[in-house]
Amino acid sequence: MKSSTIPSLRVEPNLRNAVESVLREGETISNFMEESLRAGIMHRKTKQEFISRGLASRDEALQTGEYFSAESVHDELRSMLLHAEMSS
Repeated sequence: MKSSTIPSLRVEPNLRNAVESVLREGETISNFMEESLRAGIMHRKTKQEFISRGLASRDEALQTGEYFSAESVHDELRSMLLHAEMSS
């Protein structure tokens, strides 16, 4: 696939300096920007999926009338975490 460009981004000098101060050895601002864009996209997709699952869960609870207390959910999560820690 042919690559394309993203429009130039004008920023305040202090933001550019901040970016330059955290670059890894051999890393360019372009590399940093591409990595940041990918991370931002992944974050937004993950957030959208989380919201979709939450809304679907809400709809299911409304249809079935089955709800769970926060305490019971926390207990189940603690149990899952403990099991995962013991398995690793």
